[in-house]
Amino acid sequence: MGIAQSKQQPEAGAQEKLTEALRALELRSEREIAEKDYIYIENGPPPTYKLSEHQQTLSVDKTQQWEREVLKDDKNLMALNAFTANNTNSILERRSTVVADTQVFNVKIPFEGSPVTNQRSSGRCWLFASTNVFRVALMKKYNLEKFELSQAYLFYWDKIEKANYFLENILQTVEEPLDGRMLQTLLASPVGDGGQWDMVANLVEKYGLVPQTLYPDAYNAMSSSLMNRLITTKLREHALRLRKLASSPSLSSRASLGTVKEKMMQEIHLILTLMLGPPPSPKDQFDWQFYDKDGAFQSVKQRPTEFAKQLSESRVVKACGGTDVHRLFSLVNDPRNSYNTLLTVNRLGNVWGGRPVTYVNVDNVTIKNAVIETLKRGIPVFFGSDVGKYSDSSKGIMDTALFDYELAFNTKLALSKAERLMTGESAMTHAMVLTGVHLDETTGKPVRWRVENSWSETAGDKGYFVMSDRWMDEFVYQAVVDPSVVSKEVRDVLKQEPKVLDLWDPMG
Repeated sequence: MGIAQSKQQPEAGAQEKLTEALRALELRSEREIAEKDYIYIENGPPPTYKLSEHQQTLSVDKTQQWEREVLKDDKNLMALNAFTANNTNSILERRSTVVADTQVFNVKIPFEGSPVTNQRSSGRCWLFASTNVFRVALMKKYNLEKFELSQAYLFYWDKIEKANYFLENILQTVEEPLDGRMLQTLLASPVGDGGQWDMVANLVEKYGLVPQTLYPDAYNAMSSSLMNRLITTKLREHALRLRKLASSPSLSSRASLGTVKEKMMQEIHLILTLMLGPPPSPKDQFDWQFYDKDGAFQSVKQRPTEFAKQLSESRVVKACGGTDVHRLFSLVNDPRNSYNTLLTVNRLGNVWGGRPVTYVNVDNVTIKNAVIETLKRGIPVFFGSDVGKYSDSSKGIMDTALFDYELAFNTKLALSKAERLMTGESAMTHAMVLTGVHLDETTGKPVRWRVENSWSETAGDKGYFVMSDRWMDEFVYQAVVDPSVVSKEVRDVLKQEPKVLDLWDPMG
């Protein structure tokens, strides 16, 4: 970690002890927060507060007094000049952290997929991260130097499935008030670009996979905002009409729901097809012709579903260190909820009747050990995180010690991971892939991680980032792994009845 140069550091070990003491005070649930209206240290009963004992309105005189106090400090004057003329993070970036976060790892998968992908102006990170995991097995099978699966193919089918999923949810929530939180959350983003691992699994099982050359990105896949706005507007219109029909006293009106909904879906299909282009049919064979890395001509004729099933072939599984990517599942670290419990999210999904979104909630050590074992097998790991926190995309660094906010503003950002989730300060915002880790030679514990992003080669170090282990503790929420890399106790959690989180939960 870098140090604040203007502050005297505590004696060796003292800072770590202080940190542990503070972490012991972290709140573990919303209930604990609700019960703690104040913190009282001294013995005896807590003081009684009256509204008259504090100033309820903001005093202009008081703010002017504060300003004078701020500007008395020469350090603040220098900071004022610097911050008002420059990017604040560029000024506060610790050079020692940048130097320490090097792209050197003693555990690294031997075969990283190529090329580095680019999701462009879209929220398809989960589709890029998942296909970056899938492609490694296929590249090994077909002896390829460079290869991409079509993210746009999955994107197309995800959009149309989400539209159907939304309309079915509308029909199931007719009794809910339109201005209630559930309906407003459903209406907010019915076909958003984002998604989860189990949603990818649903798409691959139903529609399969195709090479990127057979269905490349259309403009609206690379820049999806207009398409999303059009579909969202239409679906909101459809939602109101369906609610009206479903609650009609007329039997014939209610009986027409199926026909009306099908026409609605046909309209969505029209918009998608014109803006993304007709995708390969999951029922028809495609003809994929290519040269392998030895220059030999190859031709593959398969249906997309058959192409996807290759990932479970014994030869492919063996080449992947015994990992069948169709069997992968999600571990999460959510300190608000009990560990070794199964979580799901109410009404979150894409394929109606498909695999639900589920997470096995575990501690950080369990996640890290599972990821390390997976990397040692030579398999990349899909993970979800809050990518915008303490990160520099140009340098490709994610590190909690990257910016010295305490030095600049004389304040600590002291929310715990649980508290950040409780207050909306943090959530899973981006999916990427782990391809390496550097382990301490003495303790064997992870120091830093290698991250493959989907922001093109212009971001980070030719598309790759470095993530400190502390950053992983604080801002990584999910890792998708093979059941064989965790204990039986963790695998058995999958048999539990899941705790249902609200649709608006940050783990959704």
